[in-house]
Amino acid sequence: MGITGWEEYSIIPGGNQLQKIKYTDMPLSYYLGILGMPGLTAYVGFYDLTSPKAGEKVFISAASGAVGQIVGQFAKMHGCYVVGSAGSKDKVEVLKNRLGFDDAFNYKEESDLHATLKRYFPNGIDIYFENVGGEMLEAVLENMNHHGRIAACGMISEYNREEGRGVRNISRVISKRINIRGFIINDYWHMYPQFVEKVRSYIKEGKIVYVEDIADGLENAPAAFAGLFEGKNIGKQVVRVCDE
Repeated sequence: MGITGWEEYSIIPGGNQLQKIKYTDMPLSYYLGILGMPGLTAYVGFYDLTSPKAGEKVFISAASGAVGQIVGQFAKMHGCYVVGSAGSKDKVEVLKNRLGFDDAFNYKEESDLHATLKRYFPNGIDIYFENVGGEMLEAVLENMNHHGRIAACGMISEYNREEGRGVRNISRVISKRINIRGFIINDYWHMYPQFVEKVRSYIKEGKIVYVEDIADGLENAPAAFAGLFEGKNIGKQVVRVCDE
């Protein structure tokens, strides 16, 4: 596996940017998701950066996406209370009924995100896995507990804005002693071998499931990619070029 172009065939001189797939008893598409970069991102961000404890309260934005759905299941296995946000009723149902989240809500139906989080976390948030930014981050900071931890994985609400916007209540990081850690998964690729062994066993034992949104045909790749920014996908967006 490796990073190539949107093409049916690729020529990679030397093969230095490729990694051999060790286990072929899993769907190959999983190596683009739960056993690939998104899975490692969830693993590092949750376990390594937030140091979770059983019983802690965890909130995940964009929770039905490629990374968020895995973080939520890791947190549940760790004994945490887990709530996720998503952008449709169908996604909320997936989070609660397929992925085992304690609760979930459609942020598009909420007019006051601060009040929404207070409703789901009356005793505050200990860990936030950040995928969205913007107004959601502001609401989270108001509801974080002292010494809370935030793993900043992405901020998709900001990517296509013509002008960036500041977080108006960033001072809560000081008064609440909140630890925010941004990270790029390339810095943690050395953890991949231990990660894949552990998560593969979770899959085989039925402890974790993975939701994919598959588009067929390379010609549909642009539409599938654009749909990510509109929240059209449920789970990891994959484009299938041919059968395995």
